[in-house]
Amino acid sequence: MTHTFTKSNASRYSDALTVEAKGLELLATRIEEAGIQELDVPKTYQVSEKRLVMTAIHGECASPTHMARLGQGLAQLHQRSFPEAGLTYNNYIGLNPQSNGVDDNWGRFFVERRLEFQLSLIINASLRTDFQTRLSAVKPKLIHYLNHHCQQFSVLHGDLWSGNVLFDYDESGRERCWLIDPAVYYGDREVDLAMSELFGGFSPEFYRHYDDVFKRSSEYRNKRSIYNLYHYLNHYNLFGGSYLQSCEAGFEHIEQLL
Repeated sequence: MTHTFTKSNASRYSDALTVEAKGLELLATRIEEAGIQELDVPKTYQVSEKRLVMTAIHGECASPTHMARLGQGLAQLHQRSFPEAGLTYNNYIGLNPQSNGVDDNWGRFFVERRLEFQLSLIINASLRTDFQTRLSAVKPKLIHYLNHHCQQFSVLHGDLWSGNVLFDYDESGRERCWLIDPAVYYGDREVDLAMSELFGGFSPEFYRHYDDVFKRSSEYRNKRSIYNLYHYLNHYNLFGGSYLQSCEAGFEHIEQLL
């Protein structure tokens, strides 16, 4: 008997669950195409504006083997290269819209569709103008830097923090790693790795086994601050001033780097 979980639409967007289901299905397709045994994605059984019915997962605490499998599987997923960044439809990052579109220029996509879009959502006009001015001043250099240090376009989970990975065991006792709540698109793989270090991060086993399969670039630490600025801006827009200092730090890092 298949056990299911029903998720209700808690957002103000009528298509939130529909695009979440599309994201899960896209990840499942890419995982299957690559023959990856280390990752699982909930199967969607029914979706509407109000509810999403999918595989029920009875989460367990992550073991070192779970984290190793997660690192290996994500690296294998990231190894596949695709011709363009972005996605043909918009989706959501948490409870905010995520603007996509397709672009073969990664730097331009990230600056315009990620950072500039989040800046446009800031209600405080003075802060919005200040951040927009600062980003505009470094925009050409930032686009060049990101393009120069992007190896390829990979499929991304897009919202890969510890709350969006669940762990359990199959009937034979094999560890299973489930990816949930994606904000999927194509781009620099190190976007996912940067996000994974927010809010406590994953264990050392995850990063060690990821690097064993697909080693992070020499510019990862610098890119981590740039990529996570997007998430800090999103959290500022959703939850307010407690994230402002992290946003400021992200801008300062970019200005010092460039």
